[in-house]
Amino acid sequence: MKNKVISIIIEALKELAADFGNDNIENIADTDGETILYGMDGILESIELVSLFADLEEIIFDEFGRDITLADEKAMSQNNSPFRTVNSLSDYIESLLTGDAGDDR
Repeated sequence: MKNKVISIIIEALKELAADFGNDNIENIADTDGETILYGMDGILESIELVSLFADLEEIIFDEFGRDITLADEKAMSQNNSPFRTVNSLSDYIESLLTGDAGDDR
């Protein structure tokens, strides 16, 4: 499942690059899970991150038939942001899909 979720995130990022004209996103490798999404050295501005969340929530519903909310209180209160890298976002999405979305506080 992890590879599928990473692929979904990468594809959503590439579509986002076209929408926002962000060259940093456009050059992301198809398997680069360590890409920093948000924060210091991140490739996304805040509006791009919000747009990514909306896109991913819709794609996840289409692919898995599950409604998820990425930017909720549980995600925002974690010590280690699930939105920092492609891998951490993928792990968080997987935890939401499997029902294992605990917090790491």
